[in-house]
Amino acid sequence: MTGGPAGRAVVRAARRPEVRLPRLEEYDGRGLERDGDYDGLDFRDTGLAGQDGAGARFMDCALTGCALDGTSLRRARLLDSVLTGVRGVGTDLAEATLRDVEVRDARLGGTQLHGAVLERVLIRGGKIDFLNLRRARLKDVVFEGCVLVEPDFGGARLERVEFVDCAVRQADLSAAVLVDVDLRGAAPLELARGVDRLSGAVISPAQLLDLAPVLAAELGLRVLA
Repeated sequence: MTGGPAGRAVVRAARRPEVRLPRLEEYDGRGLERDGDYDGLDFRDTGLAGQDGAGARFMDCALTGCALDGTSLRRARLLDSVLTGVRGVGTDLAEATLRDVEVRDARLGGTQLHGAVLERVLIRGGKIDFLNLRRARLKDVVFEGCVLVEPDFGGARLERVEFVDCAVRQADLSAAVLVDVDLRGAAPLELARGVDRLSGAVISPAQLLDLAPVLAAELGLRVLA
């Protein structure tokens, strides 16, 4: 938090990515390779399901309408790239790096991002079920207009993270560290675990009322009529 007018505390806003893609070349469709290098390519309606691109680098790329079911991108680096309408179950991005990336209208389930590093990332629209961000590091990340079902932030560090006009259902914040996290735009905001980790976050008065039963249970407080 930083000092605002009249001594009021304000939350520092996330810095959004500013991705400007160059003229792209069409991807040749030969299949992903481990530790591959993909620069300035247009992956359009490409079936990447089950392929192994672990350790690969994607720079100035566009992935549009791609199928990512079971795709391994473990420890991959996605830089200055845009993913639009990607879909899939069980995509493995564990320990990956996403920097200056936009993810638009994704439909994903069980995506593995544990231990990953996300910096200047915008996730806009779409729905992501069971997103695993355990022990990940998020800095300057914005979730906007999307639905997150049971996202797992256990042990993660979130700094300058914003939730804007999105739904967060049954999130796990166990052992997470929050710094300048703005949750006011999350409706509903539902926490399954980790309500004690909300220090460093900002919520609205209405959200405080909604969270009152969870907070009371955390404190061991009995509320009787």
